[in-house]
Amino acid sequence: MSSGIPQPSGAPQQPGTASSAASTGQQSATVLVVEDEPTIATAIAQRLSAEGWRVEVARDGLSGVDAASRLRPDVVLLDVMLPGIDGLEVTRRIQAEHPTPILMLTARDDETDMLVGLGVGADDYMTKPFSMRELVARIKALLRRVDRAAQAAATTPADPPMTMGDVTVDRAQRRVYRGGDEVHLTPTEFELLVMLAGSPKTVLTRERLLAEVWDWADASGTRTVDSHIKALRRKLGPDLIRTVHGVGYAFEPPANQ
Repeated sequence: MSSGIPQPSGAPQQPGTASSAASTGQQSATVLVVEDEPTIATAIAQRLSAEGWRVEVARDGLSGVDAASRLRPDVVLLDVMLPGIDGLEVTRRIQAEHPTPILMLTARDDETDMLVGLGVGADDYMTKPFSMRELVARIKALLRRVDRAAQAAATTPADPPMTMGDVTVDRAQRRVYRGGDEVHLTPTEFELLVMLAGSPKTVLTRERLLAEVWDWADASGTRTVDSHIKALRRKLGPDLIRTVHGVGYAFEPPANQ
């Protein structure tokens, strides 16, 4: 069981200047909440329902996996500590059946836990307690990114794969390979890699990455960028992304490029 009741107020991670929920299809979104603490689950469900979203709550890990298979939700809001199987295993099973944006909730502000969550397929994370406004902003940003990717796939001619040394990024198929082996990335990790690789050797600030990849307008989520970069390095190797301390990150093509 996780602790930390969401707070009713507080400064949110502000989303960017995207169009309204109605115009992006967000109003009809389905959100699955997997949370075993009744007080927290009820508070979250009520707030998300007020946004016009369809919300279903699962109280344990196995129920969450079953609900995700049945509903095919647009977003899963998932507690890490659950009875039965934990949130990490729930994430693995959901992503193995049908890739789905997952926002993970954790009661511990521990970067190792966050990296493990990102590593098994979560797209974002929040530490309890959190404000409901911030939670809604994060979910809206996830929905906008999914909608944007779907629109791009439907309307944009297929881009040729980007090949840099032994790294290949297939934007049309949303697949990444290194040394001929496929590397499984979450949707957020893929978009972050495409953003960096599209401007090799160019330093991109954390603020720009937040705006372009996460759709956030302020700089309060820079730790999220750092955690996702670490997750990318774990999957692709430490040599591809260079840290420019105090500024941001740059993609460094492999030496045989």
